[in-house]
Amino acid sequence: MPTKDIYHNAVRFALVKDGWEILTEDYSLEYGGDRLYVDIAAEKPIVAEKQGQKILVEVKSFLGRSFIKDLEQAVGQYVVYRDILLETALDFELYLAITQGTYKSYFQRQLTQMIINRNQVKLLIVDAESEVIVQWID
Repeated sequence: MPTKDIYHNAVRFALVKDGWEILTEDYSLEYGGDRLYVDIAAEKPIVAEKQGQKILVEVKSFLGRSFIKDLEQAVGQYVVYRDILLETALDFELYLAITQGTYKSYFQRQLTQMIINRNQVKLLIVDAESEVIVQWID
């Protein structure tokens, strides 16, 4: 199993606080004999804004030496997971979870915005300290 990101638990707790039921952690995506793991699978079973929706969440800290390298890896991983979901017709929406600090510091940059928009990356912004969801960006 892959190692968990430093903010994994904060994202998991934020989802639970927001009414999501955690279906599993390290959700296995398989395609053509290859197996990949998405950090969290969750479902919102009650009537709410995202009623009946099932999501997969990949958590990223962006704490490496180079934000651009981290961004390349995160977006590449997101695109691979999204393509597998589309190809296999699994009923999940995919989100990249990041902290509010990362969003404010790096995701307002013109380059980051262009890459996120062109690759249609859905973001889940979490306040890691209070373990709450700040924003969903579709």
